[in-house]
Amino acid sequence: MKETQFINQNKEKWERFEKLNESTNSNPEELSNLYVDITDDLGYAQTHYLRRTVRVYLNQLAQKVFVGVNRFKKDKLKNLIRDSAITMPLEIYRSRRTMLTALIAFLVYVAIGVISTYINVDFPRIVMGDFYVDTTIQNIEAGNPLGIYDSNDQLSMFIEITTNNLKVSFLTFFVGFFFTVGTHLLLFSNGVMLGAFQYYFYTKGLFITSFLGIWIHGSFEISAIVLAGGAGITAGNGLLFPGTYTRFQSMKSSMRRGLKIMLMLVPFIIAAGFLESFVTHNYDTLPDWSKWAIIAFSFALMILCFVVFPFYIAKRHPEKLNETEDSTLSREYTPIITEVKKLSDIIRETILYYQHYFSKFISPLFLFIFPIACGLIFYRDYIRPEDQMMNYWYDWAGQLEFIFGYGFNFYWDFISFFSWLLLFALINAFVLHSFTIATHTKISFFAFLKSKFFAIVVGSSLVAVPIFLLPWNFLLVYIAILPFFQFAIPAAVFGEGKVFSKIFKSIKLASSSYFPSLVTFLLFGLAVTIFVQPIALVFSVVYSNIYTEPPVPDLLDMLSDFVAKISDTYGSNGVFWSNIVRQIVYLATVLVVLPIYSILSTFLYFSTIEQKEARFLKEQFTKFGKRDRFKETKDFED
Repeated sequence: MKETQFINQNKEKWERFEKLNESTNSNPEELSNLYVDITDDLGYAQTHYLRRTVRVYLNQLAQKVFVGVNRFKKDKLKNLIRDSAITMPLEIYRSRRTMLTALIAFLVYVAIGVISTYINVDFPRIVMGDFYVDTTIQNIEAGNPLGIYDSNDQLSMFIEITTNNLKVSFLTFFVGFFFTVGTHLLLFSNGVMLGAFQYYFYTKGLFITSFLGIWIHGSFEISAIVLAGGAGITAGNGLLFPGTYTRFQSMKSSMRRGLKIMLMLVPFIIAAGFLESFVTHNYDTLPDWSKWAIIAFSFALMILCFVVFPFYIAKRHPEKLNETEDSTLSREYTPIITEVKKLSDIIRETILYYQHYFSKFISPLFLFIFPIACGLIFYRDYIRPEDQMMNYWYDWAGQLEFIFGYGFNFYWDFISFFSWLLLFALINAFVLHSFTIATHTKISFFAFLKSKFFAIVVGSSLVAVPIFLLPWNFLLVYIAILPFFQFAIPAAVFGEGKVFSKIFKSIKLASSSYFPSLVTFLLFGLAVTIFVQPIALVFSVVYSNIYTEPPVPDLLDMLSDFVAKISDTYGSNGVFWSNIVRQIVYLATVLVVLPIYSILSTFLYFSTIEQKEARFLKEQFTKFGKRDRFKETKDFED
């Protein structure tokens, strides 16, 4: 090809590449494709036009990209900081309505605390405990009303307070995922406590003293809790109002938005801990003007950072307001179950599948199974209330024993056992039905249930019955046995042959892949533990001879303690109602987690059976020479 012909043929492409390379809003995919073409053209020019200008020109184009990429690598931290200074305030601006909602809700809860203390002067004892109130009274009588903040070791106090503040703030954010209910509960708890505490000092004639002492650090601490509540509501709204996305996709996006807000709060939470430990600690030696100055400066800084600056950035960058960071949200997902997968691919597929079909699991589980399960719990607690009149050392173990009835201490335990076995099979049926739909087998759920439910019950029994029968401290041993039964549930639906024949084959197949199954289950258990622990799980030790309070307090401890105090106040047994709350939370957690196990087992089953039997490959051989839309058909002609 002549040089002039080569240039005329490609010059529009080169000009387009130059224009995109200089633009800040270019399409990365188009730019990448053009760069590949440029390097191909450069290779051709180096071969045929080695000493010509066109080779030099193409070489310079390629160098521009190379230099730009390497410059970006050097400035990566600088660019990250610059981008964060824009994106984080924009998230505050986008979430301004939820922030305002959290602030209004918190002020209402504070008012409830004030009014309740006005009506009943002993109300602070309900929300803060007798020890805290009695200590405060002693400090007031000793002339040191805020002596509760005294500590000999200020550094240890700083570490303890900051850790606690971070935990409360992030917990307030985290529990927003549960339809924002958890966030409102924590805002309610903190708001009522603040209102009751401040009004209690007012009744003692010490309002200004307490205000100046508390809000030295409270301006940062309380503001951070309210903003964390707004971030939690933002995260929960993604689940409540998914729009055009699936609920899991929407929640993932809103979680990222909320986390950006929480990252902005961390420095202020640390500052609150510092002020409480080193300034509030010495409040009685400071002149009043300095206290007012610290409080005014702190509030002004919070308003500047979380109100003024976000509005300024939004006004300056209006084009970025509607940008979405996650371009993968709207992508379609089609599960691939006909190939051998590595362990990492199985875990990845499980996560993607759970995300995509999340709403399909949650809707029937919470609309159908959850009410029935709650009915079982309430009836058992009604006929055996004495079992719920005490706290338990390992709370989750004791509560699950009552929920599932595997103590077999009463006739109702047998009814509960079989009822839960059927409900467990139904949960698996919802998951496996979604797999049949995902693999383009159109069948209604009721038709699927009619044809497969007995097989699913048999397969589910192998997995569930040992869990229901064994005491919780034997379940660790069962973990080593579970991989032998892990394929029983998917094999009951997708296996070949009669029911018991399919189950027997699944055990044999699982035995041949014991260690991959064990590793996947252990990883699954670890992930669940990490996710569920903030709610309540392994370290939920409610009562023992060693601990006077849980060594790792969690959301469920806080919620159940609050319910117990309210119940005791109005003449009901607080322990009984707090145990019911615990059982309902555990039940909801089980319903959210179990589908993940079924999905993981199904993907592992298909991968293993393809590896051992090459079932899909054999099926393709039977269709060799035939095509439907994409493959050869009888009418296909060369």
